[in-house]
Amino acid sequence: MVSLAGHDAVSRAHSGAPGPDDLLWFKDAILYEVHVKAFFDSNDDGIGDFRGLIEKLDYLQDLGVTAIWILPTYPSPLRDDGYDISDYMNIQPAYGTLDDFQQFVEAAHSRGLRVLTELVMNHSSDQHPWFQAARSSPSSPYRDYYVWSDTDERYRDARVIFTDTEPSNWTWDPRARQYFWHRFFSHQPDLNFDNPAVQEEMIRILRFWLDKGVDGLRLDAIPYLFEREGTNCENLPEGHEYLRKVR
Repeated sequence: MVSLAGHDAVSRAHSGAPGPDDLLWFKDAILYEVHVKAFFDSNDDGIGDFRGLIEKLDYLQDLGVTAIWILPTYPSPLRDDGYDISDYMNIQPAYGTLDDFQQFVEAAHSRGLRVLTELVMNHSSDQHPWFQAARSSPSSPYRDYYVWSDTDERYRDARVIFTDTEPSNWTWDPRARQYFWHRFFSHQPDLNFDNPAVQEEMIRILRFWLDKGVDGLRLDAIPYLFEREGTNCENLPEGHEYLRKVR
């Protein structure tokens, strides 16, 4: 786990890497950040895709790039440019398929290029099946995947980040008949990292992408994983402890 632009990244060497001495490769990497949908369109539908990115790998290699940093490409309603994830283990259909992604990773590795992706750990989209199940019933096993309250007075010391659009970190859900907690937009409910099942879900997701050959993941919004009364609910010891577990 390493600090990266105020957030964190999980890294590992892929099968073609030299070995343990190269585990800190990212410190000297020449990163090229790619928004797949805006990079290169292989099928003339007006949207960039992984097949288009594969076509341009030689170009990126010629630039002297050593690693490609992919912004979120998960299925998403795209209300926050992909940072509102509705499926953590798939690819937004407009960008291609999991097979396309796998071919991209393999093609990058064959050129000596590393691949970094993003994972938003703190919250999901409100369209994620977990949240839809959570709001459907208090007895749902997914209810405790999110942070609920009968009042919007809890965690008053936590700042509202998007003050131009969000009057509170709590939003009332008429179906659940409770407030849910969100540090960002109200369509991005925070996951409840006090629930061991949520912690294990995220580790399972990380393993899934590492098994796909990804060399590292930038973990978005991790200062906000836990909530505690009397604090600003940011960078809490519990968050650091969980990230040590992730390592």
